[in-house]
Amino acid sequence: MSETADGPRPWALAEDGDGWWHAAPVPPSGGSRLRVRDPAEAIRAAPPGTRWIWRSTAAVYPRLLAAGARVERCYDVEDAELLLLGHEGRSGEPRSAAAAWARLTGAPVPADPPARAAEPGTQDSLFDPRPAVHVPLDALIAVHADQARRLAATAHPDRMRLLTASESAAFLIAAEMHRAGLPWRADVHRALLTELLGERYAGRGEPRRLAELAHEVSVAFGRRVRPDLPADVVKAFAETGVKLRSTRRWEIQELDHPAVEPLLAYKKLYRIWTAHGWSWLADWVHDGRFRPEFIPGGTLTGRWVTNGGGALQIPKVIRRAVVADPGWRLVVADADQMEPRVLAAISRDPAFMEVAGRPEDLYTGISRQSFSGDRDKAKLAVLGAVYGQTSGDGLKNLAALRRRFPRAVAYVDDAARAGEEGRLVRTWLGRTCPPPARSAASEDDDGAGEAGIPQDAPDDRTAPADREDGWTPSYASTNTRARGRFTRNFVVQGSAADWALLMLAALRQSLSSAGMRAELVFFQHDEVIVHCPEEEAPAVAEAIRAAGDRAGRLCFGDTPVRFPFSTAVVECYADAK
Repeated sequence: MSETADGPRPWALAEDGDGWWHAAPVPPSGGSRLRVRDPAEAIRAAPPGTRWIWRSTAAVYPRLLAAGARVERCYDVEDAELLLLGHEGRSGEPRSAAAAWARLTGAPVPADPPARAAEPGTQDSLFDPRPAVHVPLDALIAVHADQARRLAATAHPDRMRLLTASESAAFLIAAEMHRAGLPWRADVHRALLTELLGERYAGRGEPRRLAELAHEVSVAFGRRVRPDLPADVVKAFAETGVKLRSTRRWEIQELDHPAVEPLLAYKKLYRIWTAHGWSWLADWVHDGRFRPEFIPGGTLTGRWVTNGGGALQIPKVIRRAVVADPGWRLVVADADQMEPRVLAAISRDPAFMEVAGRPEDLYTGISRQSFSGDRDKAKLAVLGAVYGQTSGDGLKNLAALRRRFPRAVAYVDDAARAGEEGRLVRTWLGRTCPPPARSAASEDDDGAGEAGIPQDAPDDRTAPADREDGWTPSYASTNTRARGRFTRNFVVQGSAADWALLMLAALRQSLSSAGMRAELVFFQHDEVIVHCPEEEAPAVAEAIRAAGDRAGRLCFGDTPVRFPFSTAVVECYADAK
């Protein structure tokens, strides 16, 4: 088995659909082929450190982990196809390996398998159970070679290669986090529910505390009102002369009415009961672990989502149930002001990079220069630039920011203008937001008119069961101003997701190479949790810091921008903030 100057040659692994797995080095050579029943046999036969090329990490790697076979590197063909199709202005076309092979050979292109909803209680399935069209090994190798040619033809090949490599690593991490699981004390969770909600009644009725609050709401209105039905609440307020558009907290909390206090308390507890109550606990927590299915790149910007379980929306009070094993600790790290720092790096604004490189709070540094020391104004100005607040005080603050950091503000302005004009908009590494309200295939293949290099809409590759980013898919809207706000944020939030992929990959590599028992168990946007023996916690915290620095250099090059973390070593997740 030959090696290259950079280490072992990559190997491709494919299932033929008849129960056999085939593996071969890439590019293929005559006699070095394997035919095995268990893919783990192929992993063990290849040199350590081999990069594996396969159809889908979600379809292969959980099975390998169950067999005790862990891989260091992989190349996910279907994820790469999705990224390449987007970059080529062809978003929405089938992205399976079978579809890529059909396009390459001129055959009819099969539709992608339907999205799969998570099924509570089946968390230990070995592989993605969706139907798949198997691609023979030689076809998979040919698709990989074609993708390499297409990557080389992109506007920034090195960046796109980095993006595909880091997101492939993210799928390995997601599978490993699912297998490790987030430590979860079911007894603590049950005690919390009883403390918050009171006793459970027989059947499916509301627990005692919710029933009491519902009664208080009805008494306040003078008739029976169901607080779990927004239309009933709106109607009840209308009968008192108060017109509401919704029952959101911000709209009702300032009202002078005796129903407000019990209604707000009910809404808060109702959310806990329905989202993380006794039924959720029975469905999702087993053997002391919560194992959500993480989906890297589940939104257009590359942010992760989870399929089932609500892992990215765990209320702080419920986090009291996330407790490290005896003798172990949770190292919880939050990236500080990640998106503004990313804006400094991608805009190459000298003044903004200088502030983002100081060992102090970013907003405090900006406030001293442009907002007379008012940190809140500085924060509102930066967030206004990123999210498109262009009225009232936001407009005044943005003007002050523009004078101090003209290149940074111009960067997001350009992205907004490109979005309004329907042009392709990319993250720093090259993930592409598709154009609105028309066929993506009508875009020029060269991506002419990209703005910047690219807010957050889910795309159709994730299952619909658990969209946790809170964003509705409005990127296809014909409202040009809304589209501009969307792409203004896309260039920043998406590039932050690029950085996060590299940070996770670097952290995984560091923990593994050091021989630690530490396990990555949770990730969302700008927060990572590592579960480790108590004695490893200081080294884990240092590894996280170093991974952030390394990701900054790999992603954005040699800039003065720092990417620090606020890190806590705790026994209980709720104690981290």
